[in-house]
Amino acid sequence: MQSWNELGALLGIHLADVIRTALRFVAIWLCVWFGVRLLKLGARQIERSVDDGDANVTSHREKRGRTLAQLVRTFGRALVITLGVLLTLNLFIDIGPLLAGAGVVGLAFSFGAQSLVKDLISGFFLLLEDQLVVGDVVQINDRTGVVENMTLRVVQIRSVDGALHIIPCGSIAMVSNMTRGFSKAVVEVGVAYAVGVDRALSVLRDEAEKFAADPTFGPRLDGAPEVVGVEALADNALTIRTILRTRPGLHVEVGREFRRRAKNRLDAEGIEIPFPQRTVWLRIEDAKAMSALAPKAQPGGS
Repeated sequence: MQSWNELGALLGIHLADVIRTALRFVAIWLCVWFGVRLLKLGARQIERSVDDGDANVTSHREKRGRTLAQLVRTFGRALVITLGVLLTLNLFIDIGPLLAGAGVVGLAFSFGAQSLVKDLISGFFLLLEDQLVVGDVVQINDRTGVVENMTLRVVQIRSVDGALHIIPCGSIAMVSNMTRGFSKAVVEVGVAYAVGVDRALSVLRDEAEKFAADPTFGPRLDGAPEVVGVEALADNALTIRTILRTRPGLHVEVGREFRRRAKNRLDAEGIEIPFPQRTVWLRIEDAKAMSALAPKAQPGGS
């Protein structure tokens, strides 16, 4: 101990100051560790508080809770660690002038990083106004997909082809949220003109009622399916439209299943779903004229 004191006196360092600084250093990073742990526990508690126990359907409240929990983990962790670094620096140097200089540099930086500031402000209002949350199916500008991650700066959406689109919040001009409140699956089926319209409507309405009573897909609906009638008189078919109002985000799978069942039911009823085709009418007089103009085969010719 005496040798350490002599070495410290030679270097101008007091052992008591070293011990005090070391204890403060340990205390700061213990507090940082506890702070990060508390943030993680708080994020988990947010997720538990919004969990409704239904694993089949994710409600808007659950999506918003998960989004907030994600922000608490990322933004809160960065804030606590930054505070720990500043307090650690303050053990060795006076960070007052450093912070003042950083403020000037930050002011100059802000003029050169206006897009970053715009992204942060836009992201803040996206969250404040609850325009979208993680798990929503949205169209942002010209990109459509599921929101996988969201921060104050960017929104990440996964499209149906697997591509991950990272969109800065400041560049978002329009958000179309397809999973807010309810969704709708619009199913259009073409039937042949030879089939009676009333019969085709009756068959599809009966199938829609059976679909609503299905124990698997019935609970995913948000109201009775509606066969609204003939939507178009196309070149090759009568187009009959059915609208199925579903719980948020379930319109794709509900629409696919109803199309499958409608096709099987129409096949069983003998109702044709026609393919593009063209009917040519040829008059007898025209056929005789064409026959007269055709070259006659020579006897014995090859």
